Amino acid sequence: MTRHPGRDQRVREAKAIVALAFRNGPIEDLHAGKVCPTCDGSADYSHVTDADMKRIMEKAVDVMYRLLCMKLDDPARYASQIDFGARYTTRWDDPAD
Repeated sequence: MTRHPGRDQRVREAKAIVALAFRNGPIEDLHAGKVCPTCDGSADYSHVTDADMKRIMEKAVDVMYRLLCMKLDDPARYASQIDFGARYTTRWDDPAD
């Protein structure tokens, strides 16, 4: 497979942004809760309420907006945030091409 120029940086940024926008947000609170003994592992039941989903998405949009503004307005701070987010992703798989 031919590697695309800049792919490694894009992969690093994508993973870091996901960590910052999702992993370290409200979804982590849901993940930290107890497993439901009745519906654990069953795809037949919703595991996230509408209110939880709304909170997760709003937080992700806020973080994404902040990061995109920072990328343009303060590239050094953006790079620092990507470095921070990348700490959480060292064992994550790369995205599919």
